[in-house]
Amino acid sequence: MRLREVESRNITYVDSGWPIFWKEASGSNVRDVDDNIYIDLSGAFGVALIGHAHPKVVHALQGQGQELIHGMGDIHPPVRKIELIERLCGIVPWVDAQAVLTTTGSEAVEVALKTARIATGKPGIVALRGGYHGLTMGALAVTDRAHFRSYFEDQLYQGVTFAPFPECNDASQVTTDEALALLRAAFQQGAPNGDPIGAVIVEPVQGRAGVRIPPDGFMAALSDVAIEEGVMVIADEIFTGLGRCGSMLASEQLGLRPDIVCLGKILGGGLPLSACLSSRSVLSAWPENDGEAIHTNTFLGHPLSCATALAVLDVLEHLGVPECARVLGSRLLSELQESLKDTEKVLEVRGYGLMIGIELVTADGSPWKGGAVRVAEAALGQGLILLPAGEHGHVVELTPSAFLSENQVAHSVAVLSSIIQAIH
Repeated sequence: MRLREVESRNITYVDSGWPIFWKEASGSNVRDVDDNIYIDLSGAFGVALIGHAHPKVVHALQGQGQELIHGMGDIHPPVRKIELIERLCGIVPWVDAQAVLTTTGSEAVEVALKTARIATGKPGIVALRGGYHGLTMGALAVTDRAHFRSYFEDQLYQGVTFAPFPECNDASQVTTDEALALLRAAFQQGAPNGDPIGAVIVEPVQGRAGVRIPPDGFMAALSDVAIEEGVMVIADEIFTGLGRCGSMLASEQLGLRPDIVCLGKILGGGLPLSACLSSRSVLSAWPENDGEAIHTNTFLGHPLSCATALAVLDVLEHLGVPECARVLGSRLLSELQESLKDTEKVLEVRGYGLMIGIELVTADGSPWKGGAVRVAEAALGQGLILLPAGEHGHVVELTPSAFLSENQVAHSVAVLSSIIQAIH
């Protein structure tokens, strides 16, 4: 394969029939180089909530490309940068909100961790079991997956404590009350290296862990405990935010009261863009720029990404996309639950908005290791793009566009259910 000759073997998974090479995409459809057409149930890692190549996003990209392709984000910023920040500040729950634009979700998390460290003076962090926050060094330190960490463990910050995520289908299952008690203890005891705890970072719904949904009241109670213990709450809404879960911020629905919010994925409409937002009082802990910013990057506030993001926000607002995601997610979840209700290898079909997980188990009830990988490979052969999730690759994850047609939904449910029922 040509790709294997020029790319590190760690990057792209290669197996029989995998991968396909994309040629073009529109709406919920992808066409590969052999002109096969697929229904994208992954939303391209959750990015394409409004579909691939939405006309308003394409129009914004083309228009901006004729005016300005690159700027000097922290020196001589493009005007699109301030326009976007002003819009984003209207999404988060602070009247005096401010933002730092970044390029990837991992970088938004890095900024959030740095912000909490500067604002509290306490470097220690608590993260939740199963959490995924990115693979750059700071984000990796708060990501709970040995597969990603093992080669770099000796380089990672050792001031991170992992607290349980309650009432999930795994060996570490704890109740909500037990999880909150352990969380409080982690705040009080400090990090393994002795650092005091300044922040807790959470995904409102854990995505890569297999669409793990917190019990009712847990996120609100987590916020209460954090406030009582003087710990900042970082909401990693990179996957859940901007409409996918049925509102602009999933935190709002779950009662989480964050001090810092990270956004990404959907934001750029397919272009790389993310953001870290907080109140003025928190972000004012950063020093004044004296001519040299202490956190920046070459592509900060990139005009093309900012232009497409403004178009995305217009679409989210004018077409009521969060409500579309809620309604479609409810329908898709209900139809999958009905179709798979008597399937022994399916432990649970769960969802929150347009994040849906199908958890697969073996005959003895343990996670079917690699089961979702096999389902994803079989589905690709039948024209569906989806991804495995969960620590053991045992959860089939669906994060499609909010504009799947009725025929696409019916076809996807029928094909996916048939594959899961037949595969061994």
